[in-house]
Amino acid sequence: MFERFFRNRERKKLTEPAYDVLYETHPDEMVSFDCETTSLDVKEAEIISIGAVKIRGRKILTSESFYVLVKPEGMMEAANVTIHGLRPKDLSDGIPVEDAIRQFLDFTGGRSLVGYYLEYDVAMINKFLKPMLGIKLPNPQTDVSSLYYRQEVTRTIHNAYIDLRMATMVKKLGIPDLPRHDALNDSINVAMMYLALQARSRR
Repeated sequence: MFERFFRNRERKKLTEPAYDVLYETHPDEMVSFDCETTSLDVKEAEIISIGAVKIRGRKILTSESFYVLVKPEGMMEAANVTIHGLRPKDLSDGIPVEDAIRQFLDFTGGRSLVGYYLEYDVAMINKFLKPMLGIKLPNPQTDVSSLYYRQEVTRTIHNAYIDLRMATMVKKLGIPDLPRHDALNDSINVAMMYLALQARSRR
């Protein structure tokens, strides 16, 4: 009840009616997404790529994926370049972040979002979305690391350490491991992790 109240209150702050579609539900579909950024500090970071893929039922729709490069306004940290491999010259043909966010919203609509440590990626989108449209992402959100943790707690010895690194989770769930730190590959990895966790919960 309170969630619906706050959701409707936020909806009234939307400055562009065309994006009211963000409040339309899609019960049979979800979107797994990931952002690559210039830093891990949300206040300073810029988005340099966004990747996303749709999940319908128990299928990952790789034919319905989304990937865009963003041209950052500031300097990238050298340490981050070694992680995601995107150099300034690789992003020279990237589009402005506002355009990238609009394309991302057109792709996701009101579908539920899935991610790995999703709070960070959502915070990065909201950092730019709030000034653009007056709202934050209203989509329902599911974090696979939280799902995994809750499942592992019931399977391990009390107070045992639970490793939440993506590589560990992928191995434990027995799914293919696509090259990481690529926004689209990470989105597909997360989608596979989500479906594996759902299957494991049904056993």
